[in-house]
Amino acid sequence: MSRAGGPSFDPRDLLLYHVTDSQLSLPRTVPEVVEAAVAGGTTMIQVRGKTMTGRQVLELVCEVARRVGDRVPILVNDRVDVYLAARERGAQVAGVHVGQSDIPVADVRALCGPGAIVGLSSASAEESAAIAALPAGTVDYAGIGPVHATGTKPDHAQPLGVEGFREALERCPVPAVAIGGVEVTDARSLMKAGARGLAVVSGICAAEDPQRAAANYREAMGQ
Repeated sequence: MSRAGGPSFDPRDLLLYHVTDSQLSLPRTVPEVVEAAVAGGTTMIQVRGKTMTGRQVLELVCEVARRVGDRVPILVNDRVDVYLAARERGAQVAGVHVGQSDIPVADVRALCGPGAIVGLSSASAEESAAIAALPAGTVDYAGIGPVHATGTKPDHAQPLGVEGFREALERCPVPAVAIGGVEVTDARSLMKAGARGLAVVSGICAAEDPQRAAANYREAMGQ
């Protein structure tokens, strides 16, 4: 979906989508893990800082963008204000990912403009289907999950499993990634179910070797 005046969204960038976590990354920094993950084959980064201040998230986003923004798209989780501030600073940030309880995605699109990549979380077939009711171009991709229970988001919805993911995807009008406790062993079945990619948090953040971990996911996906 190409948009004049901004980056083109390429669904191929969803292939291995790394979502950051500062605690799981310790003793390394998030930028260090991100650099290793990109070297291993990560194709998109979402910077998430649920417990961080706005200033901290902004600085982190700018540092991640400085290191890898010229190689992969960098998205900001939830914080439209951080995305706009980072863009104002000249950082290579590509867009925002929001959940169902965040600012309505139509408002996110209005605030971020036509050039931004905008993603939306979906935890059910009903939420996926609702995307079709939005104006065309509001949402570029969906993150469907959780596939499995995950400690990185304690308040997550009921896990879907691979079959539940498939059902939600069938009603989703935009490309989608599978997220939530996705392990290397899930890669083949989720891709076969129609996922355009896998969104991975702990499988990369908590790995002893994030570069090797990312490469393992790519290999398991046949990519």
